[in-house]
Amino acid sequence: MKLYYSPGACSLSPHIVACEAELPVELIKVDLESKLTETGEDFRQLNPNGYVPLLILDDGNSLTEGPAIVQYLADQAPDKKIIPPAGTFERSKLQQWLNFISTEIHKSFSPLFNSAAPDGAKELAASILMRRLETVAEQLSSQPFLLGENFTVADAYLFVTLSWGKYVDIDISRWPALVRYSDRISGRPAVQKAMKEEGLI
Repeated sequence: MKLYYSPGACSLSPHIVACEAELPVELIKVDLESKLTETGEDFRQLNPNGYVPLLILDDGNSLTEGPAIVQYLADQAPDKKIIPPAGTFERSKLQQWLNFISTEIHKSFSPLFNSAAPDGAKELAASILMRRLETVAEQLSSQPFLLGENFTVADAYLFVTLSWGKYVDIDISRWPALVRYSDRISGRPAVQKAMKEEGLI
């Protein structure tokens, strides 16, 4: 399998999941400005949307969108128990969190990284983001991970989005539960491995 990524972008989430699942993936870095891969390919020929992550399977099939990719990867290693079984209520709860992170947290960060976004749009996005972070802080105030006692792919995704705060003046230290959560996940060997492979630490 090939995982197309950009260091520290949302593609870090499936990279972490691949490491947690101990799945062999070939990492291919993408320059998101030039839309070229590190091997000189036009990334838009692979993913017309021009953004990461992109997973290409050995049989040539491909997946885009992080929430779909992390579920696929985790399902390849059910013994690692980083995703509830398909068809269970817990799997639906996981998908609920993946959707919340994707639409309410990830997308709220987007204007903050966009130099063309007007200040008003950035202020609105930041205010929405703070309310959404309050929601996850409340969830994590009484349990170590989003679904309870066990790390799942949703935690990989939330961890990555929380890591963006330092780049856009979103300070999560007002929520001790989020600081503890980020520190807990950061210390996982698979997370350390993925971050080292991307040159983040």
